[in-house]
Parts: sequence; structure tokens; C-alpha cells
Amino acid sequence: MNNEQVAPETKGVTVKLLATVDLGPEIEGMAGRQLRMRMVTIEAGGVFGPIHDHKDRPGIVHILQGTITDHREGVAAEYGPGVGWSEDRNTLHWLENRGTLPAVEVSVDIVRQE
Repeated sequence: MNNEQVAPETKGVTVKLLATVDLGPEIEGMAGRQLRMRMVTIEAGGVFGPIHDHKDRPGIVHILQGTITDHREGVAAEYGPGVGWSEDRNTLHWLENRGTLPAVEVSVDIVRQE
């Protein structure tokens, strides 16, 4: 069993919806989808888990402050302020904040409207 399969459950995470755009009227073939922007804060020692995928939900992440560790394919990669990572149909991961201060990211993705 690898590190990803035993990813802990979410703890110490706050998600704030910043904006959405209904893509149906904007782009042909995108009915029922929206562009979504969220601010995610992971407290020190916090985890955004368990392991999850991004099939049918591509996105990109920008780190505003702190350091976030992205776990995928048995590799832990640390991202500090600036461009973080992309999330595509092959992404299978979980996140954690190993630091002593809150880490804040802005996540932009395309999702099915709820």
C-alpha cells in the first residue's frame, strides 16, 4: 500500500467560494458546467484528503502563502507562493500543510453545476 492509499481524511481546511461563471451561454457544448474559483486555507498540520481525482474536473492552483505538499504517485512535491500545479483527468492526489503557518491557495476549475 503506498502513501496515497492511506491519505488521511480532511482536517483543518476552509474553502471559500469566490466566483463562478456559467459556461453554457459562453461556450458551445459547455451547458451544465461552470468555471469556479475558490480560496482554500489549510491550517498548519491540516490535510485536504482523502486521495481524490479530477476526472471531469480540470483545474489549476496558485499558492498565495505558505507551503502545500501535493502527494501523487508516491511522490510528495512542495509548492510555495506562486504557480502551484495543474489538475487533469490523470490527477490522483491529496494535499497537506506540513508547515507551522496557514497555507492559502486559489483554485480555479471547471465543474458540473450543482
